[in-house]
Amino acid sequence: MTSTTASAPRASVNVGKLLTRISIVLIAAVVIYWLGRNFLDSPTQFLSVGITGLSNGALYALIALGYTLVYGIIELINFAHGDLFMLGAVFSYFFLTSFLGAEGATPRNYAMLGLTLVLAMVFCATLNVVIERLAYRRLRDAPKLAPLITAVGVSFVLQFIGLKWNGSAPRNFTTVLPQTSFTVAGVVVPWNALAIISLTIPLLLVLVTLVNKTKQGRAMRATAQDKDAARLMGIDVNKTISLVFALGGAMAGAAGLMFAQSVGTVAYNIGFQLGLIAFTSAVLGGVGNLYGAVLGGFLIGVIQGFNDGLPFGPGQKWSQTVVFTILILLMVYKPAGLLGKATTEKV
Repeated sequence: MTSTTASAPRASVNVGKLLTRISIVLIAAVVIYWLGRNFLDSPTQFLSVGITGLSNGALYALIALGYTLVYGIIELINFAHGDLFMLGAVFSYFFLTSFLGAEGATPRNYAMLGLTLVLAMVFCATLNVVIERLAYRRLRDAPKLAPLITAVGVSFVLQFIGLKWNGSAPRNFTTVLPQTSFTVAGVVVPWNALAIISLTIPLLLVLVTLVNKTKQGRAMRATAQDKDAARLMGIDVNKTISLVFALGGAMAGAAGLMFAQSVGTVAYNIGFQLGLIAFTSAVLGGVGNLYGAVLGGFLIGVIQGFNDGLPFGPGQKWSQTVVFTILILLMVYKPAGLLGKATTEKV
């Protein structure tokens, strides 16, 4: 007689998921070891570099907010946004320093700085609305490549304006924000870093309140979900999209002023690199998410600060490589970004 034995079902192992988890653990272990070693070697330098990174990250976050606002509504990657930021920096220099003659930290100059901040935001908001009206509005229903190429073309136009306005050489000047710092328990804290962070957080809160708590914010969310349905509900889609461009431009104007005041120089070509980093920040945090844009900006600022300023690290010449390597890894493991939600395109 032949007897048969039933074999127990084998547990299926997803090799891909297992390898993914192992790689994440290994990457996290390397990062923790690197940060821990640098912190133990020089804790005060570690914290000082971190504060500088937060300051740079706040600038990236302000620019990234404009990217993520526009993409969240009309799914346009507005590559001209970096050069809009550049024009905000050039405008603030000419108005504050050349026209008003405000150089150095005095009470009068602080008042002039506040006025320039408002005017720079209004200037960039108005310019962004004009760009949307002339360049992007007629292309909303066109294939996605058409507005993307148009955005690149607008970027070159804005860069040419900056070249004619500011000249080909960078302009250096004495800033109103003090370039000094103070020390807390050996940790160096620049005053301008506090000013930039103190401006970014309230602007984020105002934007979030506007989007989540106001009638215009509900119109933005409805337009982002379905433009045709929003029109049927009585929403003026053109006006809503113009408002989004105005808000994004205002953030770029604020970032332009704070950048000029933090480094004491303006140039026609600063928009490309900083705009690219800000776009990376938006993608890293989850493009279309306001909190994600700010989180991505701060993370990239801190990563750059640690990479450039810590005793054990790749160094400043590898700064961009490190940032974009991290972005590529994140896109592999979490394509929607840190705070983004994965969506499927309806066919």
